Amino acid sequence: MHLLIVLFGILLLVFLISWGKVNAFLAFLVVSLVTGLLLGIPFSAITRCVYKGIGDTLGQLAIIIVLGAMLGKLVAESGAAQRIATVMMNIFGEKYIQWALMATGFIIGIPLFYNVGFVLMVPLIFSVVYKYKLPAVYIGLPMLASLSVTHGFLPPHPAPAALVGQFHASMGKTLLYGLAIAIPAVIIAGPLYSRTLKGIKSAPLEGLVAPNRPEELLPGAANSLLTSLLPVILLMLTTLLPLILPGEGIGKSILEFLGDPSIILLLAIGVATYTLGIRTGMNIKRVMHIYEDAVKDIAMILLIIGASGALKEVFLDSGVSKEIAVVLQQWPVHPLVLGWLIAAIIRVCLGSATVAGLTAAGIILPLMKSSHVDPNLMVLSVGAGSLMFSHVNDGGFWLFKEYFNLSIKDTLRSWSVMETIVALAGLGGVLLLNFFV
Repeated sequence: MHLLIVLFGILLLVFLISWGKVNAFLAFLVVSLVTGLLLGIPFSAITRCVYKGIGDTLGQLAIIIVLGAMLGKLVAESGAAQRIATVMMNIFGEKYIQWALMATGFIIGIPLFYNVGFVLMVPLIFSVVYKYKLPAVYIGLPMLASLSVTHGFLPPHPAPAALVGQFHASMGKTLLYGLAIAIPAVIIAGPLYSRTLKGIKSAPLEGLVAPNRPEELLPGAANSLLTSLLPVILLMLTTLLPLILPGEGIGKSILEFLGDPSIILLLAIGVATYTLGIRTGMNIKRVMHIYEDAVKDIAMILLIIGASGALKEVFLDSGVSKEIAVVLQQWPVHPLVLGWLIAAIIRVCLGSATVAGLTAAGIILPLMKSSHVDPNLMVLSVGAGSLMFSHVNDGGFWLFKEYFNLSIKDTLRSWSVMETIVALAGLGGVLLLNFFV
């Protein structure tokens, strides 16, 4: 009976978000309360359960997501993103222009949230399309594949960062494993698959061609690259150095402190405030205004993530999570595949990759603990599943369709298939890594 109530709760969530067009934050709250009461949590305890779920989920995560948003916004506003794109184009040249855009999307996608990266990069794609007279989808898909993969696989993006917290994984190891999986996934879904799409007719609006800033107003190439990638560099260093240093001395304690994702991002913000802000001519008031705008951009994402934690807490407090774990253990499916599958089904039903990943986490968490699966790989498996087959209920689908001026059929053939390839390649990479870690 309890399992039927959980299924009802998930279907209610799907109905409210997809058909009812209810905001995901409100939908999660309603479903958490209704499901909790149906599962037998007392009236006097249900609200405390919701508060605890939201608080536990957003604890450290709120700092990580907010600081990540601030860094990404400054990278965009300072012109560092444009500088990185220019450098990549010069390195790869016209012959390998797809690879240049893919590499640019990957580098910029690490600090930038997906929607910001999309809106920022699409005009650059169209500039290349009109300059070199090349098919827009063929040229643009590799860059957008990069943005999608970094959004679904790599912290400090909201969903992967939240999954790291829920599964008690290591942010540094998840990032290292994620990079190993993300790069081949992007290559397959981007430059390789897009070769089959040269025949798709697309007439993007010329008004969307990027208004480039003058060269002299852009930050330097080394400054742009190093500042944008500083969180990644620091996470890698603080993850690998403890494996090299012997013993448990003061050095390791300092590394543990510096290796905390919140500290790393705070250091990165401090560096970026000077290198991409003050050093490029902005005053501190302007930089702080950019940071304030960044927080406004991700406020709803934070609320949705917090509310998803409420639903997870309902599952845990009611004891239904243990029942789910017992049932799932009887399925002849590897837990990593199961996590991917649950996230993929919810993604296809709901459209939102973030909601799909977080909802799947609440369901798969008890099984992951009992089966001793590597939590870092489970983060990536669920993240890959959350990207599966974006279609008409996903905002990203319509962004791509309208910006590239495509038919529904061609959008499904290009965007939706690309997302499916990314999800399948991600799962394949996770299962391959599972043999070695």
